[in-house]
Amino acid sequence: MNRAQYVDLVEREYFGNVTSGDVDACTRCFTSQAVIDILHGDLPRRQFKAAPGAGEIHLSEFWKHLCANFLGTFSHFSHVIDTDAHCCASTFTVALVPKPASPYFARGVLTLYNCNFFWLENDRIARMTVYYANPDTGGSAPDKPTGYPPRSAS
Repeated sequence: MNRAQYVDLVEREYFGNVTSGDVDACTRCFTSQAVIDILHGDLPRRQFKAAPGAGEIHLSEFWKHLCANFLGTFSHFSHVIDTDAHCCASTFTVALVPKPASPYFARGVLTLYNCNFFWLENDRIARMTVYYANPDTGGSAPDKPTGYPPRSAS
């Protein structure tokens, strides 16, 4: 893949399908053995897999939760792409507008600052690591809005 194809996969195909809420199309952006890791501050790593084992969570659950609760938009992309190593790092801004039936509705719009790392195999995402900052909550929210499954306060 060339640089333009990486940008198209990340911005149009992957995040475009997240924005439209098409969970099946999001899943098709990934390989059959893909792994997604989500890291936020000092919280434990959350992991989703295309081929989950016992006690593991399928990667589609991440988008099901996100799309059920929010209308998301992604903007201000900047990409660092290594076509020889088949990887890409992307920084961008996320705006999450809670849907009226969402338990997060009272919070209002959240703005996240993300950096995602993508490793590709056969023109699909084999691994994605998501680092994000959620400055709107000031770190005080007991249940992180993009988290799945929701965490209990402890």
